[in-house]
Amino acid sequence: MGEHRPLFEFVDLPREEPEKQAITVRTHEFSEIYRSFKQPGIKEQSERCISCGNPYCQWKCPVHNYIPEWLALAAEGKYIEAAELSHQTNSLPEVCGRVCPQDRLCEQACTLNNDFGAVTIGQVEKFITDNAFEQGWKPDLSNVEKQPYKVAVVGAGPAGLACADVLIRNGVQVTVFDRYPEIGGLLTFGIPEFKLEKEVMARRRKIFSEMGIEFRLNTEIGKDVSYDELESEFDKVFLGMGAYKAVDGSLEEGQSQGVYRALDFLIGNTNHLHQYGINDRPFINLKGQDVVVLGGGDTAMDCVRTAIRQGAKSVRCVYRKDEESMPGSRKEYKHALEEGIEYIWFQQAEKIIRDDSNKVTGLQCRNTKTQEQTEIDCDAVIVAYGFRAEQVAWLENTQLEYRDNDTVLTSEDNGYRTAQKNIYAGGDMVRGADLVVTAIAEGRAAAESICEDLGVIT
Repeated sequence: MGEHRPLFEFVDLPREEPEKQAITVRTHEFSEIYRSFKQPGIKEQSERCISCGNPYCQWKCPVHNYIPEWLALAAEGKYIEAAELSHQTNSLPEVCGRVCPQDRLCEQACTLNNDFGAVTIGQVEKFITDNAFEQGWKPDLSNVEKQPYKVAVVGAGPAGLACADVLIRNGVQVTVFDRYPEIGGLLTFGIPEFKLEKEVMARRRKIFSEMGIEFRLNTEIGKDVSYDELESEFDKVFLGMGAYKAVDGSLEEGQSQGVYRALDFLIGNTNHLHQYGINDRPFINLKGQDVVVLGGGDTAMDCVRTAIRQGAKSVRCVYRKDEESMPGSRKEYKHALEEGIEYIWFQQAEKIIRDDSNKVTGLQCRNTKTQEQTEIDCDAVIVAYGFRAEQVAWLENTQLEYRDNDTVLTSEDNGYRTAQKNIYAGGDMVRGADLVVTAIAEGRAAAESICEDLGVIT
């Protein structure tokens, strides 16, 4: 494989990314900003990989994708074979190709990164999966021996879906429960479509269903189904409920008009665009308003870019440190800058300013360098300080143990088994708000532990 590939393609061909939608188009549309790479471009960019003897890109990836191997297949136009290989380590490669911060993971670790520009790993990953699906490829489970075991997965986010994927591939019957009407968790309801179009997850749901995974959506555990029912019907339970509790900004966000929590804003926008019927997430319309978003992570970038597309008059991102300290993706920072976002550094929000009619008119901040007080005029404030896990009432009678930050106590070292027999957990409810790919890695690892405990060979 790859014996006829040029040895020094990375010298002759620079790193390239697919063309972006024009600013005048993308700031008004909720659709992915990158146009699709064409096949010649995919082959050329894949050929730039030098197949390192010690592939740093693979080790930097939380799921340890066989990156050099599927790049070699892509370079030869063998996209279905590349997709097959990709799925051996990743349950959602088409998602990771779109939303992973490759600039901090595989591409940052690429040997070519500093001198020649990293291979565009993320875009190739996205392409090979999309292309394989377009050709009609789907996972072949015809030779999988069905096992007499049933596992309940609570939460249809990346951790839960990854766990279900590995289980069904090993013949274990899986039922995934989720309170929302579609699978994906924050992939569907939190991440805006300019990063991940909803059709991607709808297609993935169809594929998973055809593999044999059962989905019970619009179903809330503890309300529609009790834990006792889960325990009696299923041999094992995996918890992948994420981290949805917003970090408190002490600004009465979510409690008063004009000051909003990030997830309320993002989920409400998706719910409005697709009419999902989620009653507790109403649409927050910022058209014509001067908007301030607080925070420096990817969620803050999602909020500022969504506000722009809603037609906000102005959008500013206020962060307590400098640009280099922002925890979010550099790509997302640049995309927002291109779309007209203004950044204000070294400011810590302290108080909402209102007029006599209780309307928001500004934000009082403290300069974190000089300690001086400043005011920023605005009509609306979105608090995007991050999320944390929280304990749920329906698990209170179990033996689960928690850390001080309310994450479930388990880890890779014990195979994501919890203190409660037959319960496993992974993703954000174990490590706190983190990357999609780390949730996938933990869901897959937990599934392997479940198979081991059931006596199923993986």
